Amino acid sequence: MRLAPLFLGVGFLVSSGFATANEACDNANTQMELTQCTAQVYQEADGELNEAYQELISKLSQSSSDQLRAAQRAWIAFRDAECAYESSAVEGGSAQPMVRNGCLTALTKQRTERLREHASCEEGDMSCPH
Repeated sequence: MRLAPLFLGVGFLVSSGFATANEACDNANTQMELTQCTAQVYQEADGELNEAYQELISKLSQSSSDQLRAAQRAWIAFRDAECAYESSAVEGGSAQPMVRNGCLTALTKQRTERLREHASCEEGDMSCPH
């Protein structure tokens, strides 16, 4: 059967991505509940990203701010394309939004950590862009 590997793959994505991000999702019983829960987890991650972005941009010169804005726009385009790709295995199915939300959450959390690292660079750190 071709469906078994697909369902196993979806289960792996669920368990490895966003289910660990918020224990409240563990209590969801229906696809709609899972989708709503993962959307909420993503929105929370996006809020944290925006806070980290604002903190960093407030520390930058105009030139560096412009470069960060360009990088952030490119990162958003990458994130959206990557998550469209990652959720394409279940395209058209009821699990697609849930899988996409999990991907969005994971990538957003990674980006948030990176922005926080940039914001907390110590003076003289040559790997720091500002």
